[in-house]
Amino acid sequence: MLEIIYRDADLIAINKPHGLLVHRSSIAADTSEFALQLLRDQIGQQVYPAHRIDRKTGGVLLFSLNKEMDSLIQTAFAENRIEKEYLALLRGHTEPAGTIDYPLKKENGTLQDALTHYTTIALSEIDLPFGKFPTSRYALVSARPQTGRMHQIRRHFAHIFHPIIGDRPHGCNKQNKLWKETFQHDTMLLHAKNIKFEHPRTKETIFIEAQLQPEFKRALNIASLDVSIEI
Repeated sequence: MLEIIYRDADLIAINKPHGLLVHRSSIAADTSEFALQLLRDQIGQQVYPAHRIDRKTGGVLLFSLNKEMDSLIQTAFAENRIEKEYLALLRGHTEPAGTIDYPLKKENGTLQDALTHYTTIALSEIDLPFGKFPTSRYALVSARPQTGRMHQIRRHFAHIFHPIIGDRPHGCNKQNKLWKETFQHDTMLLHAKNIKFEHPRTKETIFIEAQLQPEFKRALNIASLDVSIEI
C-alpha cells in the first residue's frame, strides 16, 4: 500500500519508496511493480505522472488525476515553477552552504545548464576506517535544484567530491561497498523532501512534504546524525 500524502480533485502525491520505478520503461525488465500502476489500482482511477524521480530516490512523487491537469502541471515543472527540496547524505564534510553551477551532458552529448543550491544541515565523524583515514566523515544536506536535469543532484555532488552514499554509478564505489559490507545498507540516500507550487486550477499555494523512509533513518543513525534534527 502506497503512502498517500496529498490529494485533491486534480492532484495526488505519494511518498515513493526507494527502489520503486515511476512507470514501465526499457530499463525495467527486472521488476513488475511500478508506482503508476500501484497507485492506479489502489485508488481505482487513472493517474498521470507529473514528473519523475529516480528509481533509487524516495520521497514526494506527484500525479495528476486528469489529462487537463497533467498538461498544466507538467508545464509548471518544465518552466521551473515548482520549488523542490531534497535531503542527501554525502561522503565528507561540505561547506555550510554553496551553489553548484556545472553544465551537464545529455545522452546525445549536448550540454545543458544546471544549477543546484545546497545547505549543510549537520556533519558527523564516526569510528569507521576508510582507506588511509581512521574515521569516516559525512554530511546531511538540503539541496534545491534550480534546474531539472537527469541525475542532476547526484552528478553535482559527485562533481564537488561529496558523492551521495549508495549512489551508483555516480557515487564512491569504495564507500558504497563499505556500507554494504559493514552495515548491510545499499540504499541510495537521496530523499525528495518537499515540493511547493501554485495550484494551476485554484491558484492556492500547495506544499507537500514526505517523511524519511526507514532506510534513510537507519542511515542517519549509522552516521551518528540525530534523526530528530529539524529537517
